Amino acid sequence: MTTKPAERVVEHETTIEADADLVYGLLARAEDWPHVFPPSVYVEREPEGGGDERIHIWATANGEVKNWTSRRRVDPAARRIEFRQEVSSPPVAAMGGTWTVEPGPGGTCRVVLGHDYRAVDDDPHDLLWIDRAVDRNSRSELASLKRHAELAAADLVFSFTDAVQIAGAAADAFAFVNEAALWPERLPHVARAELTETTPGLQTLKMDTRAKDGSTHTTESVRVCFPHHKIVYKQTTVPALMTAHTGTWLFRDDGSGSTASSEHTVVLNPDMVEKILGAGATVADARAYVQGALSANSLATLGHARTFAESR
Repeated sequence: MTTKPAERVVEHETTIEADADLVYGLLARAEDWPHVFPPSVYVEREPEGGGDERIHIWATANGEVKNWTSRRRVDPAARRIEFRQEVSSPPVAAMGGTWTVEPGPGGTCRVVLGHDYRAVDDDPHDLLWIDRAVDRNSRSELASLKRHAELAAADLVFSFTDAVQIAGAAADAFAFVNEAALWPERLPHVARAELTETTPGLQTLKMDTRAKDGSTHTTESVRVCFPHHKIVYKQTTVPALMTAHTGTWLFRDDGSGSTASSEHTVVLNPDMVEKILGAGATVADARAYVQGALSANSLATLGHARTFAESR
């Protein structure tokens, strides 16, 4: 006698005060998910033609970083995206589902997120773990999608890059940034750093950073490291002026040495602009303030990485 593997089928939904095409676009651009969805840390997207594509996702679930590869079929006309994990991460044995965006009255839309999944060996304990992760992440994703779609000010999201030239190897500059546990000894603006790496290449970094006025602020980041050319990260605990902050450290050898750069994407919190910067402060003021602070720290880190690499 054969038995069918235990499978869960669940749905979550929300109504959004925004145009259906705008919301569908946020879902279709998977590489931008880390800016929109709290669990997403990094997404690589590979279009394959005909509406099919492969995406590799790193995301947090129940406090852990998991990664998997999914295949998607996007249907802009129907505003529907089907997804199926190609390579799942234990305890998940199989996972798939759909995003559907339905136009509603008065410029609103209804978004339905469906999942079907199984646990490895149909283990009931693992299935409950997946239940909790799917429920938590689905509610969080829908709430975040709603919040982002309903933001009226497009300039709340911005990106910028800082870079330095190095008369040394990219691998050595990578090593300096990768070894963040040593930053309090190596970087004047870092007061404390706790680095956890239970799985090679997947790091959690808790850090206290000194500001120019002498104050410190605490951040926590998840980092995905690709030796010896790239480290991507997402702050899971951000300063009050931001609702999201993601970044990428890039290292590239060239004919005369190497280049190291730091890319940032920031989503500002409009409710905190005047509370932090004072009455009358604008979003433009917040952008300048945040970019100035982040660039100062990035360039300081890149400068010390350059010195480290050039001394090898």
